Amino acid sequence: MDQDEESEKPDDAEGDDDLDEDEFQTEAEESEEISSETAPEQSEYSYSEDPFLEEMEESGERQMKKISENFFYDYNEVASVPFVTQDSGIPSNLLTLIHSFGYDSTRRANLQLLDSETLIFIAGNQLVFVDLRTYEQSYLRSSSGRGIGALAVHPDKTYFVLAEKGFYPNVIIYDYPNLRPYRILRGGTDETYAYASFNFTGSLLATVGGYPDYTITIWNWKEEQPILRTKAFSQDVFKVTFNPENEEQLTTAGSGHIKFWLMALTFTGLKLQGFLGRFGKTAATDIEGYIELPDGKVLTGSEWGNLLLWEGGLIKVELCRHARKTCHIGPVNQIMLDEGEVITAGEDGCIRIWDFETIDTADAIDESEMIEMEPINEMQVGKNVKLYSMVKIFKPGNSIWYAQDANGAIWKLDLSFSNITQDPKRLFSFHTGPITALVVSPFTYLMATTSHDCSVRIFDFASKIFLAQMDFKEGGTALVWAPRAVSYRGGVIVAGFENGVIRLLELFDPSGLIIFAGRRKVKAAQLRLKQALKPHTEAVTTIAYEQNGEVLATGSKDKTVFFFVVGKQYEPIGYINVPGPVTQLVWTPKSYEKSFLLILCENGYVLQVPVPEAKETETLPTFEISDLPMKCFHFMSIKSRILRDIEIECRRKRKEEKEKEKEERRKLRLQMMKDLEESEGEEEEEENLEEEEEEEEEEEPLPEIFIPEKPCPILCGFYSSPKKFWISLGGYDAGFLYHCKFPAKPAKTMEEEQNEPFAFHFIENADDNPIRVISFSLTKMMMFCGMQNGQIRVYILKDKSLQLTDMQNYWSYNVHDNNYGQIQALCPSYDDRFVLSCGADGNIFVFNVLSEEELEEDLKATVPPPRIGIETEKRAEDIEDPDAFSIEAARRKREYDQIMKEVEEIKAQKREKLKYLRDEFEKLLVKNSELPEHMQLHRTEFDVDTQVREETERKTVKKIKQVEKELAWEKEKHRIALWKLQQRFRDSLEFDTVIVHAIQTEHKISTYRLLKLSGKYTKAKRLSQTERRASKFDWKEKEVPLKKDNQKDAVPVTTVTDEIFMEKEKKGRPRTLSDLMVGNQIEKMKKIMIKAEKAQNKILQRRKEWEELYKSKPEDDYEDPKDVLAIKEAQNNMGDFNLKTAPDYKIPEHMRINAAKKEEEIGILETMAHEKKFNMNKCIISLRDQKIAVIEEIQCLVQELKTIHAILPEDKHLPIPEVPQLQPEEVPEKKYQYDEEILLEFKLEQEKKIVEEEKKEPEEGFLGFGTGKIKTSLKEGELIKQDSKIGKIPMVVLPEVPKPVEFPKTEPTELEIEIIKREEIRNVYMQQHVIDRIRELIVTFDAEFRLLRHQKLKLDIQMKLADLHHVTLFQEMLLLKNFEKQENILQERVNSLDREQQDMKWRINENLTEVEERKNEINRLQEQEKALYANFQASLGENNKFANFLMKVLKKNIKRVKKKEVEGEEEEDESSKEDSDEESSFESSEEESESEDEAFDESMGIANCDPALYEMALQLREKRLDIEETLSEEKKQLENLKKEYDAMGKKVKVVAANLETAEEALEAYQREKQQRLNELLVVIPLKLHQIECVEFGEIPQDLSNALVFSNSSLQRLQERIIQLQEENVEQQELNRKCRERRKKLVFEKREMAKKIKKMKEMVTQLMINKFGKEIDLEALQTLSINKKLEELRIKKLKKELSNAKEIRSWEDKISRVRWDLMMKTKEHTKKLQQMNELCIEKQQLEGRLNTLQAQQGNAFQGPRKADILAREKITELIQIQAEKILALKEEIAILRRKGGLILPPINSTH
Repeated sequence: MDQDEESEKPDDAEGDDDLDEDEFQTEAEESEEISSETAPEQSEYSYSEDPFLEEMEESGERQMKKISENFFYDYNEVASVPFVTQDSGIPSNLLTLIHSFGYDSTRRANLQLLDSETLIFIAGNQLVFVDLRTYEQSYLRSSSGRGIGALAVHPDKTYFVLAEKGFYPNVIIYDYPNLRPYRILRGGTDETYAYASFNFTGSLLATVGGYPDYTITIWNWKEEQPILRTKAFSQDVFKVTFNPENEEQLTTAGSGHIKFWLMALTFTGLKLQGFLGRFGKTAATDIEGYIELPDGKVLTGSEWGNLLLWEGGLIKVELCRHARKTCHIGPVNQIMLDEGEVITAGEDGCIRIWDFETIDTADAIDESEMIEMEPINEMQVGKNVKLYSMVKIFKPGNSIWYAQDANGAIWKLDLSFSNITQDPKRLFSFHTGPITALVVSPFTYLMATTSHDCSVRIFDFASKIFLAQMDFKEGGTALVWAPRAVSYRGGVIVAGFENGVIRLLELFDPSGLIIFAGRRKVKAAQLRLKQALKPHTEAVTTIAYEQNGEVLATGSKDKTVFFFVVGKQYEPIGYINVPGPVTQLVWTPKSYEKSFLLILCENGYVLQVPVPEAKETETLPTFEISDLPMKCFHFMSIKSRILRDIEIECRRKRKEEKEKEKEERRKLRLQMMKDLEESEGEEEEEENLEEEEEEEEEEEPLPEIFIPEKPCPILCGFYSSPKKFWISLGGYDAGFLYHCKFPAKPAKTMEEEQNEPFAFHFIENADDNPIRVISFSLTKMMMFCGMQNGQIRVYILKDKSLQLTDMQNYWSYNVHDNNYGQIQALCPSYDDRFVLSCGADGNIFVFNVLSEEELEEDLKATVPPPRIGIETEKRAEDIEDPDAFSIEAARRKREYDQIMKEVEEIKAQKREKLKYLRDEFEKLLVKNSELPEHMQLHRTEFDVDTQVREETERKTVKKIKQVEKELAWEKEKHRIALWKLQQRFRDSLEFDTVIVHAIQTEHKISTYRLLKLSGKYTKAKRLSQTERRASKFDWKEKEVPLKKDNQKDAVPVTTVTDEIFMEKEKKGRPRTLSDLMVGNQIEKMKKIMIKAEKAQNKILQRRKEWEELYKSKPEDDYEDPKDVLAIKEAQNNMGDFNLKTAPDYKIPEHMRINAAKKEEEIGILETMAHEKKFNMNKCIISLRDQKIAVIEEIQCLVQELKTIHAILPEDKHLPIPEVPQLQPEEVPEKKYQYDEEILLEFKLEQEKKIVEEEKKEPEEGFLGFGTGKIKTSLKEGELIKQDSKIGKIPMVVLPEVPKPVEFPKTEPTELEIEIIKREEIRNVYMQQHVIDRIRELIVTFDAEFRLLRHQKLKLDIQMKLADLHHVTLFQEMLLLKNFEKQENILQERVNSLDREQQDMKWRINENLTEVEERKNEINRLQEQEKALYANFQASLGENNKFANFLMKVLKKNIKRVKKKEVEGEEEEDESSKEDSDEESSFESSEEESESEDEAFDESMGIANCDPALYEMALQLREKRLDIEETLSEEKKQLENLKKEYDAMGKKVKVVAANLETAEEALEAYQREKQQRLNELLVVIPLKLHQIECVEFGEIPQDLSNALVFSNSSLQRLQERIIQLQEENVEQQELNRKCRERRKKLVFEKREMAKKIKKMKEMVTQLMINKFGKEIDLEALQTLSINKKLEELRIKKLKKELSNAKEIRSWEDKISRVRWDLMMKTKEHTKKLQQMNELCIEKQQLEGRLNTLQAQQGNAFQGPRKADILAREKITELIQIQAEKILALKEEIAILRRKGGLILPPINSTH
């Protein structure tokens, strides 16, 4: 394949994508494919920029040759190497990678297996090889130095692929195990590769690019040639693979899509066609894992964890587990097909094995397209495991897999699922995600790291081993290793976390602990929490120890810096607020006199503060240090000015160089000028030189000064000298290191501070790649810089000065990922032998400084020994609560609590004092009340000052309003909460439980707790009612226009007489003779018409009676409706019917039930139960109200009784009956009624409870169950107390009877004694009467109570039965719902087939109707043809000698071509259009007819034939041919209709068979549903006396064969036997009577027929005798005047009268006109006389004039010559036109005959 063909392949592949795309492609996909057409062209042009492609284009002949299989590239030429400044003397191996402790676990497919002992994965710019036996690592560098995009391994494990990142990156294929570059593929994408994979045989390689091009390329990788190329999609593509069974099929999947590709060979070459998969009803999802099945289907995962089976570009079925549980919890990341089983791995950490056959043959059974299945086996790898990919060596019997865990691990898994299966083993554990901090021990080769995965890890980087790990609940953000001044053992690490907590961790060797002595398995190191503090509220970003180790400073995103005193326990000193989030804290070196802290803030501020003094902070209200002196530097951008100055300098240099060049040219020209002789030439040359000097180039404007609106972030910095420092910034200000110093005169506020650096240092290639981390070696000779793109730079500072005067030469190496691997930390070891880096890509690299050979073999870190007494120390308390207070928040909370406590104490003292004064005041009031009234002081006199009271009241009201405003939100909140609670729990409650107690007994009756009737099951019923109402309304609406139409149609018909009557009524003038004549005639006619109408009505009435009589006459096959109903009822209810449990039971149509009907039954049952409960509740509430009324009346009676007792002597007192009391449960609504007093008591009780609980908290362990009892009793007491307050019944309060005034006792008189006795007797009677009334009320209430209780018990039984029935109905409904879906499908199929059958029948009927119409049309055409021949024969007449000739002309068949109306044919030539215009609408065919008419020649007989007859024959022939053509078309259509009828008949049979099959299937399904319904258990409570099925006098053990009848039903069945016997006797008697009656009726019928015949004969004879013949009596009776004639006569009479009147008026007019005529005639006569005279005079004048003319015009007599010539020309023209007419007629005659010749047109010379 030559180069041209290769360059055309991608274009063809894309250019035809739109043409070959099938129906599955969406419009978006089409537009995507169209837009991708331009991509290959751009990529081709860009490929030419690649030096490799340029070399390939230059040597085109060499490409024709195949690359040798033994050809290899040189690895040293391919692999990237560090950059070293030219002539710097820096060795290229300054840093050498010796180990990697990280793993980019979130990268897709970042784990591959080369053989059973070698794993490979990508780490930044390296490929890491891990030996599983020794765990040793080896590395392979990327070629571009910009990262590695994808990794793939050849199926034979002999090659592997590194797809790179960068500018037009390459794909490098290495052989294994030699690791030599074997092939390099160029130009496959623009920036990065996302995935690569081989086909099953390994001959082809597919790659897909990332942003921005997403190009998919198919490579012949051994020849380094692309076969096909196109754009895969417009979003991220995660994966591309070949179908293992068909290498021409590929699949790509990614963000929200899956696409199926086919390599198709078309007429333009090999194409790559893509078909986008459509999700349909399923939600679109990102697809991470998929597998191609052997039959072409594709199985994919989804984000929600189910499996999707694709076929033909559509989702065939969605697979889930039973009960619609997802296959995995979360996305399915990988799917494999291994040994006939499907293996899936998901983010839930589970591996599940599925049956391949079940998946491959899965098919949807309903609209949901969901299939439930369970895995064969499954394995939970571990907790907090997210499986991303799995690999294995595909050998028979090998079940060992290696899995990539996205949470930072590599697992070894045994998926044999046997008895000897090994547990999952974690081979390696790493950090997950970005490494946020790394710190190196200042004593030994130990390093600590942390990440967002909530762990802190310790490594021995010299020995390349992991030592210890400690996990927390928050992610780590900062680390610092305590210096020797703090911990001489070197084992203290301070870690900062995301929630603002810092933890002091202690590292030690656990082997030195006593408790571990003698144990075998002892860890090499252990971390222990020493102290936990929370100084910040947001993430801790940096931690730093002061140079002497006395103070620890921490910075955070919450814009604070906290200081701690370093000691055994770190104590807080305080904090300062800074203007922005803290980026870095830097203490001054030990060489400085004083210690200062440099604070770098993210928003451009740099602060310097001294070491704060340690104070006693326990008594301070806050930890904020407000008096700490602070210097501020606010960075202002100078980059634009630097660039401007650089540009000015460059222009100045360029200008100086140009000036030098001009000066040299000037000198040269002057030298040449001296040699010239002519002075003129000299002068001209001088002028030219001056002109050239004057010409100056126009310079571009200098770049403008730009300062970013938002300050660029400060990334890092360090001290250069006291008060001076270097900083590195990101964003716009990147590319420089800025040297800054604090201003001598600070601004008033930090916001006003605007400072510029006084110096800067340019950083090469760092304009968009800023320095993020800076560190120095111990000797300050090397400055290590970590860059944004993951690059490490090492600057050599020969003068070891931090002024960076010698910062020129550097060594650069890309280590971490260039896209997201920014370096987070870069630390040299304590002895400068190692350098360690960590990045946001999760990788940790260890480098050896200079050569690897210098390393000692047994180099190992020393873990600090444990402190003495560490075993006995109490474990430090950690801060695990995410909402825990920070140190400052806790201090402020403590101060606030202290203040509140003091305030409460003051309030308590004031309250005590007020209470004392109030008591004293009340005592004064009591003393005042005890004084005589005239001595008592008025209440207002106690006011010392009324204004004070008023002011107090005013303030109180104001405070109350203020408090109400403050509590308005809380009030509204609680009001809404209460409303929601009521809406949720009380509004739906129609009746609460009310328990009514009897008065004399302990019986009680309660209402039903009744909820409002739910509309769930009554919805269908309401809908049906609504539909009925709607239909009724529609019917009414339809009826209204009908009535209107009828009214319109029923226009009142007014006769002439009516019009006359109306006119008479309208006219109010006196009647004339003519009016009287007309009126008499109308009256006469009216009487005759009324008489005729009466006779007509009588006849109609008689006829109607006859019709009704005939209608009532039964037909011969008449059956009595009662008998028909009886027979039908007998057919339905009598005979041997199958039970519902029978296997062949057929469910009648009216008995079929579905879920909707069952729901309606449930709704009816619920409605009935609700109604009964509602009525009972109303009765109980009424009884409760009656009890309240009884209690009120008894209270009144008791009060009356007390009044009587006050009068009666005590010896005659009867005991007062006890007043009944209402129980709290009788008035539950009172619980929700409250007043202020109740609320205050409730508040006090709640406060008491809280106090008691606080007191009892320490004793909870000893109280046991007692506390529960105490609480219960308290609650009950509270309820009783509350109910006693709330449940008060309004009582009738009568005024107390005033005590009688005591007078001195005197002896009563006899009269008084008698009065007293009578009064006493009356009071005794009234006392007894009142007591009897009270008893009567109580007894009456209890009696009504007993009756209602009895009814309630009966209703309880009914409700229990209803509940049981409800349960049964609900079970049936659930069962019916399960069957409903399939039943609807079957029913819909039956309905569709039935509709189809009806439609086919209708079409057959339509077909038959059309056939009849066609037959009628054919008959009509045949009749027309016969009529045509008959008319032609009649036109010829008899004995016409040309009859045979003309008949042959008429019958001759000619082939006619109808004129075709050609529309829109623009491609025809003009000549063809002209020819078609000249042709006639009908032309004869040149081919001769094969019939008998071939010998007939019309020209033979046309000469002597009459032209008119010939013309008529031709016209009739045309008509005949039209009729025959129409007839043939009709016959064809008739044949087609017959064929269609036959086809439809067959189809009807097929449809009928299908309908019968569908009905049978539906019936079988109904039977199955009925059987399932029969299996449901129905609960029927029975008593022993109800069981009549006994065996040997005992109840059988098994009652399954028994039937349950109600007593009424059983009794009705028994009575039915006797009834049937009686009915049999009655029917026999009735039959006998009916037979006798029939005989009698037959006899009477014969007699009546004879009588009718006799009467008819008599009537006929009478008519003959009277009229002479038989007449119609009805017509005779209705005979009257001719209404129309009479109306016309009346009109005629009126017209005559009106005409006579009009004639008289016209005669008067004529007489007047005659008089006028006579007068005009006289006047005209005079005028005529005058005219006569004038005419005579005129004649005389004309005579004279003629005489004069005759004498003068003799010379001009005779015709003129011009007139003669004109007359001759006209005559000649007429003759020519006549000749043309004759020629045209002959031509027409010739054209009408067959074979006529067309003569040339007649040419005229004129």
